[in-house]
Amino acid sequence: MPKADQTVRVFLVDDHDVVRQGIMALLQDEEDLEVVGEAATASEALRRVPAARPDVAVLDVRLPDGSGVEVCRELRDRFPDLACLMLTSYADDEALHAAVMAGAAGYVLKRIHGCDLVGAVRTVASGESLLDPHSTTHVMRLLREGADSEDPLTGFSDKERRVFELIGEGLTNRQIGERIFLAEKTVKNYVSSVLSKLDMQRRSQAAAHAARLKARSTRGEPW
Repeated sequence: MPKADQTVRVFLVDDHDVVRQGIMALLQDEEDLEVVGEAATASEALRRVPAARPDVAVLDVRLPDGSGVEVCRELRDRFPDLACLMLTSYADDEALHAAVMAGAAGYVLKRIHGCDLVGAVRTVASGESLLDPHSTTHVMRLLREGADSEDPLTGFSDKERRVFELIGEGLTNRQIGERIFLAEKTVKNYVSSVLSKLDMQRRSQAAAHAARLKARSTRGEPW
């Protein structure tokens, strides 16, 4: 987190050049803000952010090769002091919830006024949350509902839960690695851990179990 008299370093991630350049021009007009890097894809962001050392990452939720939420989660795991501001074209409760769970400090729509976006960057850079009361209430309700139901994945790490979900989608280890930016060997270790915790021998069993849980969740039934 930058000190009060320091320039806020910002990294931009959006696959649309016009959007990225527009935000860059907007922020560069401010004396206390500096754009230190940009990327159009999730893989570029994960490769370039470490060298840029930003205070704030402005991330598009939907990227060509993955999710900005996954990028947020990965960056926050590696750089806990980095503030992530999610930028999206659509109001999406599921994406909002996922962003909060990934550690995002704010979630704003692309139709936000320029001055408000500048203020949003400053807000998250100062360590404050940019979730409006309605969003906060909605997310807390989802969390309470999740706490009230029995969690079938108790004891799973966030990465293990994500790998389990992707197994349910039928992805191979290589495809899972590409989706969440992990080496194939690392994914294999996560898969082994997931199967062990589920007390299952075969990947197909875990895939079927994941599909059942997803179907029940979609219907609003408790796990």
